[in-house]
Amino acid sequence: MTAAQQHPPTGKSVFSAQRTVAAPALCLPAAIQPNARLKMEGRHFLNLLPADAIPAAFFDPQYRGILDRLAYGNEGKSRGKRRSALQQMSEAAIIEFIHALDRVLMPSGHLFLWLDKFHLCQGFQAWLGDSRLEIVDLVVWNKDRLGMGYRTRRVSEYCVVLQKRPKRAKGVWKVHNIPDVWTEKRAAGNHPHSKPLALQTRLIEAVSSAGDYVIDPAAGSFSVMQAALEAGRHFIGCDIEG
Repeated sequence: MTAAQQHPPTGKSVFSAQRTVAAPALCLPAAIQPNARLKMEGRHFLNLLPADAIPAAFFDPQYRGILDRLAYGNEGKSRGKRRSALQQMSEAAIIEFIHALDRVLMPSGHLFLWLDKFHLCQGFQAWLGDSRLEIVDLVVWNKDRLGMGYRTRRVSEYCVVLQKRPKRAKGVWKVHNIPDVWTEKRAAGNHPHSKPLALQTRLIEAVSSAGDYVIDPAAGSFSVMQAALEAGRHFIGCDIEG
């Protein structure tokens, strides 16, 4: 029996340009103002949100580990000055953030988790723990600018795509022309953790519908807010630095 006979074509594509899932109506507490830069501790912010309600979230942890373990010697100096001045997150805090994000994401919702090469190679599975989040994809952001490195010089960061169970693509992810290596220069500005606006906009368009809410509990430069508004979505998020 041939492979074609064993698995006859169904005539149905595994892709879909339409979302068949819908985010529930969201009732926000008075302390949460949409489409604004809120100064708030991120875990407190997440605890104010209802469960199983948000289709898309971004999280860019400000981890201390990379500064301590690699010790490039530029902390507090030159290009490392602004980064080292930011409030750092412990491993325990990062785990708390991810579990809080797991709670507020709707079923089949997505979390876009930013990592550097160090954490990607060392592993971050412990951060997920007993959450309902599963790794479904990875996008490499080529910043087109040389960074630090003992051997090779870093030009990339990594966006791990996590999905809350049930894991599915058809009817949930509706944009199918996003390359898994994305070249975009870092946005101009003073924030050391600014992220690619165009990529984040496309990711938001892929996993949400017009009028949906997108969240970021550690918003930094608030590039996710800009991306959400450009995509016709609402943003709710905060940063401890304001």
